[in-house]
Amino acid sequence: MSSSLPPGVAERARRVRVLLFDVDGVLTDGGVIVHADGTESKRFDIKDGAGIVIARRAGLTVGLISARQSASTQHRARQLGMDPVRQGVSDKSAALEELMRLHDWHPEDIAYMGDDVVDLPVLKRVGLAACPADAVPEVQAVAHVVSARPGGHGAARSLIEDILRAQGRWDGLIAAQVHERP
Repeated sequence: MSSSLPPGVAERARRVRVLLFDVDGVLTDGGVIVHADGTESKRFDIKDGAGIVIARRAGLTVGLISARQSASTQHRARQLGMDPVRQGVSDKSAALEELMRLHDWHPEDIAYMGDDVVDLPVLKRVGLAACPADAVPEVQAVAHVVSARPGGHGAARSLIEDILRAQGRWDGLIAAQVHERP
């Protein structure tokens, strides 16, 4: 199946080699459970995780830039093989610039999904800006792609599918998955 993205956005998606995500409100629904001992829990969507694994199998770099520091996030990123992981970032734009310098990435190589105003500088810099359906209006206004799914409920997966479909790779990746032996 071909991409359902508009032509100009599909062209941006075809250039993507790096996927970066915010965490709270994108890979989670934005809720944090704080336990009596001070530890935290978050809910991550399994289909988002499967999409991240598929993106990595396709050769895409998949990482995180998060303003919050969280052991749950670090653990989930490790499970999915996400790298780079930047947590506790007060200036996401500076973190993006550092990553582009370190890895010789160009803005048009990068897709970023964020949901709140702290993500705006990154969204305005990358080649493909995306957000979940429940992102704040200011973010939706600058996003090239607004997922039909809310954060923590398949928004990341939908972006991954859109990108890989635009690149003509989704169907082949899924066919390979079906033929793998357990």
